[in-house]
Amino acid sequence: MPVRNRFAESEEEIADFSGSEERDVIVATTPGSRTRLVLTLTAILALSLVVPLRLSRHRNPSATASNASQPLTIIHTAQSRKGDMGAYIDALGTVTPVSTVNIFSQVTGQVIAVHYREGQLVQKGDPLIDIDPRPFRAQLQQAEGLLDHDRGVLKQAEIDLARYREAFAEHAVAQQILDDQEQAVVQDQGTVKFDEGQVQSATVQLSYCHITSPSAGRVGLRLIDVGNTAFAGGSNSLVVITELQPITVVFNVAEDHLGEVQTQLHQHAPLLLDAFDRNAEKRIARGTLLTLDNQIDTSTGTVRLRGEFNNRDLALFPNQFVNVRLLVRTLKDTVLIPSAAVQRNGTRAFVFVVNKNTVSVRNITEQSFDGNTTAVAGLQAGEWVAVSGFDKLQDGTQVTVEQERGPAAETTGATL
Repeated sequence: MPVRNRFAESEEEIADFSGSEERDVIVATTPGSRTRLVLTLTAILALSLVVPLRLSRHRNPSATASNASQPLTIIHTAQSRKGDMGAYIDALGTVTPVSTVNIFSQVTGQVIAVHYREGQLVQKGDPLIDIDPRPFRAQLQQAEGLLDHDRGVLKQAEIDLARYREAFAEHAVAQQILDDQEQAVVQDQGTVKFDEGQVQSATVQLSYCHITSPSAGRVGLRLIDVGNTAFAGGSNSLVVITELQPITVVFNVAEDHLGEVQTQLHQHAPLLLDAFDRNAEKRIARGTLLTLDNQIDTSTGTVRLRGEFNNRDLALFPNQFVNVRLLVRTLKDTVLIPSAAVQRNGTRAFVFVVNKNTVSVRNITEQSFDGNTTAVAGLQAGEWVAVSGFDKLQDGTQVTVEQERGPAAETTGATL
């Protein structure tokens, strides 16, 4: 059925069409109706545009969030600087005394006195132990008596020889008698020398009864008490003295560093050596490198070195485990950054350089480090590097610097 729209001026015109045989449906409107129609169509059109937009936003809320401003990554930074840094070789060492003396008894006798206290610091010549000297004094006295006797016999023989020489000059005695007397004097001289040796031997044996310290050091725990018998040639020592001042530290370094160390030693340049505690946090003592071994250990590829410390405060103890750091050279005017800024990706080291709130990745070469500060190549002094927020950083990330730290802290050494 066709539909026609007519605009009539009055209701009478509408009535004229009611009798039409074609039974057309006539929509008649007034001026007010036209206005309402336009508004209705406009509302429908607006609704058709708004509903899909709201549905698309409801299905993809991230799109709405992306339109909002994203918060920038907050990081901390530090500024690189130029400075000097010592390059060290780190190693594990053992404190080794210059000398350890085990004193044994040279004579057999009863111990009558112990003069030292356990753990006492003694000097060379201080008395330690006395052994009963009476038997050895008697032996010395016997040897001295025999020497006096034989000296008298020798003197008498020399007087007789002088008489025989005068008589022989006057042809009063035969040549044979003179020769016999000369040989008798030689025999008596030999006897006297033997007696003198016996006296010296007895004197030495007597001196063994009074044991003194052969060197300065610390006495260990008491190993024998008064009343016990000390045996000559026994396997048990009477006392042990360990020299503590100076003291040395023996440590191993890789053979790769041998050439560098030898060069410094040949130039007679003192190489500073620091000894740290087991945790490598507190420095115990400072000394110098003394010497190195004459061969490389082929099983480990290392060479042994020995450093000497004056140990005035007795901070180093024999057989103590220490961490040592040997200064081999000083890096002059190098770029220093905090060690916290250095990142690694499995192949090489890099840092995040911050420039105008934008991060860029920069590959660097680590020259040395000391735990807090690292000497690097590939950066310029004055550049800012990130020291936090690395999990959110990549090349081109926009950042906000919350607090800037000053230039890298001063340092005195680095580790190879």
